[in-house]
Amino acid sequence: MSTVTPSPKPAIGRVATIGSFDGVHRGHQCLLRQVRGIADERGLSAVAVTFALSPRKVLGGCDMAPLGGVEERIALLREMGMDDVCVLDFTHEMAKMTARDFMQQVLRQELCVEVLVIGYDHRFGCQRTDGFDDYVRYGSELGIEVVRGEACMEGDEAVSSTRIRQCLIEGRVSEAAQLLGYGYRLCGKVVGGYKVGRTIGFPTANIGMESGEKLLPADGVYAVWVSDGDGSGQMAGMLNIGHRPTVNNGAERSIEVHILDFEGDLYGKELCIEFVERLREERSFANLDELTTQLAADREKVKSLFHLTN
Repeated sequence: MSTVTPSPKPAIGRVATIGSFDGVHRGHQCLLRQVRGIADERGLSAVAVTFALSPRKVLGGCDMAPLGGVEERIALLREMGMDDVCVLDFTHEMAKMTARDFMQQVLRQELCVEVLVIGYDHRFGCQRTDGFDDYVRYGSELGIEVVRGEACMEGDEAVSSTRIRQCLIEGRVSEAAQLLGYGYRLCGKVVGGYKVGRTIGFPTANIGMESGEKLLPADGVYAVWVSDGDGSGQMAGMLNIGHRPTVNNGAERSIEVHILDFEGDLYGKELCIEFVERLREERSFANLDELTTQLAADREKVKSLFHLTN
């Protein structure tokens, strides 16, 4: 087994949890707080064990765009108080390991795990046939205490990456933020565009992102916060995701953001977008005058939403 972020064996034992942690949402956060609490009570180190690539993707399952890349995931896990994040290379060889072998060879021998906190519905190991009672039994044989994690509920449903993904697919970004515990974000470099916006008084920065790099919300116009790549300089903006039907953009899907009351050249700079609320669906207008009128109305909605007076 190899790790993307190898870590030396710790001087003290570890409390660990394991998972893909896609989005590091409120359900994950509840589990991570439990790990942190046990670690503090027992004087141990808290660690999250995750994977560079989703096991489902490696094994040829449904290739869903993730809610975040591995670096973003590591940063969020550390923000949640993890002393260490161990990122494993999930391979076909690892997929063949039984749950007991994984607990013995990876968790106990390599990572020095003394307490394992398992998500309430999480399963691991070859074919994922074992359950919580099996993990407890293996743990008693290997010197690992196994604890069941608590579910985080929102309404009648547990918070999950699948539920958040569906919210984003439908453009419900404010609901997604509620489930995530933070505003959904996209980051990318400003690339060259068609420059139509500047001719009608709404210059835009076109954000370049690789296909499948991160899940894009539904096509439409959104109120967003815009910041530099390092998270500084937060500015209000309105963003369009879609095919720009009024100007015949064709099949190409673009991400364009107009930053309110901003003047300057952003080409080549890294921007981060935080979604706040969907204003409307993308639609075609008869001409640029109609589009300009709608964009002015969109801008007023953003100013009202963000309580901007200028």
